[in-house]
Amino acid sequence: MADFGAAYSKTMSHEGGYVDDPTDRGGETYKGIARRYNPDWVGWQRIDSYRDSPDFPQVLEEEIDLPDEVESFYKAQYWDKFLGDEIEHGAVAQELFDTAVNMGVHRAVKFLQVSLSILNRNGSLFADLVDDGVFGAKTLASLRNYQRTDSVALLLKVMNVLQGMHYIEYMRKSPEQEKFARGWFTRVSLGPE
Repeated sequence: MADFGAAYSKTMSHEGGYVDDPTDRGGETYKGIARRYNPDWVGWQRIDSYRDSPDFPQVLEEEIDLPDEVESFYKAQYWDKFLGDEIEHGAVAQELFDTAVNMGVHRAVKFLQVSLSILNRNGSLFADLVDDGVFGAKTLASLRNYQRTDSVALLLKVMNVLQGMHYIEYMRKSPEQEKFARGWFTRVSLGPE
């Protein structure tokens, strides 16, 4: 079964510390947690308590409770939403997790569903999935059927192509987001890890 700790460590290598970039649509973020989208996260109270410190935001790196709060948030809000503990192949769960953190669980699951339907050998492995972005019993069963008969590397490649195309389309619509291209594309891996 997939390991949350491994997925979390890998994804956190892409996430910075405290950032408040006015051109980032997420706005103020800490370790990738955007206040705009997660205003009730318990860590914001702790961060706000240090705001008047002369060494803010560096002081946050010394805060002993924040790392646990960040990890708990990611497990509950991302990993558990796509049943990460139920996925057999760690690389698939890691890909779903990293994409979910960067683009949202709904979009990450949708990429998986589209990929599985494209690779289901014209319905001979399982019926096409509705690409609704909801990870449920049918998506899990289809993933398990696929993994028994076909290459996980190919599935990951298709998922990453969809992710890369999303970045390209997003930047074409909002050219000011191009400044994030290099960071985003480090998350797209088309080869074996």
